[in-house]
Amino acid sequence: MVSMARNRSLSEVLNAVVSGIAQCQNVVLARLWLIEPGDICEKCRFRPECPSQERCLHLVASAGNPGDKTQDYTRLDGAFSRFPLGVRKIGRVGKSGEPLLLPDLRGDEEWIAEPDWMRREKVRTFAGQPLVFRGEVLGVLAIFDATVLGQVDFDWLRVFADHAAVSIANARAFEEIEFLKARLEEENAYLRQEVTSVLGVGDFVGTSPGLRKVMQQIQLVAPTEAAVLITGESGTGKELVARAIHEHSPRRARALIKVNCSAVPEALFESEFFGHVKGAFTGALRDKPGRFELADGGTLFLDEIGEVPLPMQAKLLRVLQEQEIERVGDTRTRKVSVRIIAATNRDLKAEVAAGRFRQDLFYRLSVFPIELPPLRERRDDIAPLTLHFVQQAARRMNRPAPRVTQGTMAQLTAHDWPGNVRELQNAVERAVILSSDGPLRFELTPAVSDMPLPAPNAVAASPALLTRDDLKRQERETIAAALKRTGGKIFGAGGAAELLGMKPTTLASRLKALGLKRKAAN
Repeated sequence: MVSMARNRSLSEVLNAVVSGIAQCQNVVLARLWLIEPGDICEKCRFRPECPSQERCLHLVASAGNPGDKTQDYTRLDGAFSRFPLGVRKIGRVGKSGEPLLLPDLRGDEEWIAEPDWMRREKVRTFAGQPLVFRGEVLGVLAIFDATVLGQVDFDWLRVFADHAAVSIANARAFEEIEFLKARLEEENAYLRQEVTSVLGVGDFVGTSPGLRKVMQQIQLVAPTEAAVLITGESGTGKELVARAIHEHSPRRARALIKVNCSAVPEALFESEFFGHVKGAFTGALRDKPGRFELADGGTLFLDEIGEVPLPMQAKLLRVLQEQEIERVGDTRTRKVSVRIIAATNRDLKAEVAAGRFRQDLFYRLSVFPIELPPLRERRDDIAPLTLHFVQQAARRMNRPAPRVTQGTMAQLTAHDWPGNVRELQNAVERAVILSSDGPLRFELTPAVSDMPLPAPNAVAASPALLTRDDLKRQERETIAAALKRTGGKIFGAGGAAELLGMKPTTLASRLKALGLKRKAAN
């Protein structure tokens, strides 16, 4: 009992209960079931007898002294891993809350499910005690003993069960406190990140037809619970759209939790999404909630969803359908209520056709698709965006906003902006830093529309066709050159990502895919 009270982890408490009982060599098997929502109803042995598939008894701890030493009595996945409430002896104890003592067994009673096992292990007594805390039945503690137990032994088991119920309730309370603490810490971290990294665009800037269409779509889908898939080139403002949907939804009181899927190592996807318990793997020093738990009651924004590995896509689909998660290393199922907004710059239909993305997950995510047009297709927005970014940059630098001439504005409007709004913002901020008292000046690569056309009588040579290997080698050489020019710097101003007009996380994933190392590229 002291061992139970000392533990705060639920798994440690459960194991302490059954292992403590199993220290008595007459105990053949000690098991503990807790009442949880149904989860394996389709393959449950007692499905035909189950009155409903809502809640049942889950086997969560097991220990014993088998006569056959090859038997593993700590397994939790056997035929009796679930008992419907009210079904068989265990289920009746769990439903009624009444203890049950059956001494002096022969092993051939009709109610026994495994008579061969009972005779082989010479079981003489079955005893089941409900785990009751503050009037609520938490589960059932049962033992199979090789001796005939009397009322005194049964009363002792009642005392043990009462202490176990208190320890389980306390462990759950500690887990909840730790979860809320971790959740609060994570949410505070997200808020600090938002304050330091927000673009400064509280609302959308621009009046182009493409932007107006996006705004109308946001107004339509925000009040609903529908999953949204935002597509568009890098830098078009997909995160801004996700934030707008969340802030105009009934979930706005809770957090918008963001995950950049391209920045999550493949081995840590499950832990990042669903969380883990202490000791689940090397380095798991404490219980940690995943992003789904942090977003419970709110919205989860999955950026770069096309980067999720195929094995993880199946698990993600199940969570989206069932709204249930299990932390890595845990057997407890947790209900969550999360709205999903996903974003990608990939063509997911093409990814599905190529077998790199699950079709069922694609349909589950794209209930309401929103496509963001690139900046070159809404040139009317370039001027107001430029003025907005000039004011924003000047305010941050505590200096007067420099003047933007009509000629400069025409130059900006004519540019194609392959990096879209993000590239425009970076260009404006760089120009504000370099400006003195005069107007802003930009040094831009000429837009495609400004390139000189070939003479009418000139015969342009057909461009050489590049193979996939050529394209990959060209990309590798370009990234290596950018890393060399920036001294291996990827993130921040003057980094290779900025030089190449791409997200730092995207560049990091390309480095991994191409087998490039920063030191090797220097």
